[in-house]
Amino acid sequence: MDLKEVFLEEAGPDERPGGLLREILSFAGYVIFVILFTYLVVHYVGQRTEVVGYSMYPTLNNGDNLLVDKLSYRFSDIERFDIVVFEYQHEENCFYIKRVIGLPGETVQIVGDEIFINGEVLEEDYGYEAIENAGLAAEPVVLGENEYFVLGDNRNDSTDSRDPRVDKVTKDIIAGKAFVRIYPFNKMGFLHHD
Repeated sequence: MDLKEVFLEEAGPDERPGGLLREILSFAGYVIFVILFTYLVVHYVGQRTEVVGYSMYPTLNNGDNLLVDKLSYRFSDIERFDIVVFEYQHEENCFYIKRVIGLPGETVQIVGDEIFINGEVLEEDYGYEAIENAGLAAEPVVLGENEYFVLGDNRNDSTDSRDPRVDKVTKDIIAGKAFVRIYPFNKMGFLHHD
């Protein structure tokens, strides 16, 4: 046995030729995996968002931090009363959060303080107070394929589908469903959708 063979037998895995390189490559692979996994989760599965304003009061408050599920709508339909986050079309990197009231193919109209879906009063209890302004929904709003009618829970302090700047919200601009509040800690929990 020559001296080189003796050295290799006595050396640990990190002291063998190429051992340090293997450790560096293993660590680099781990870091790349973590970065890739984080990227995929943030862009395709979920995202943290902060509520700004009081349009969803009393359900959500200014400063609430939420997790938005960006994946489930790829496999399931958007449902009435879901709280959705969507792109505001008139300002870059601006997102709104509202509650889905009208679904594709339905006709929505607000008469007085009541919401009508296909001519029948919608039984719901999310509105903070009676609606004072029907806006675009003073006349029947017919929703096309992949179009939704959304309202803020704080009906008299919300820019929503009653306003021509928002109007009907199409599925392609809906980023996802807000499903859990993570801050403030004393209000942490899943959001009520039905």
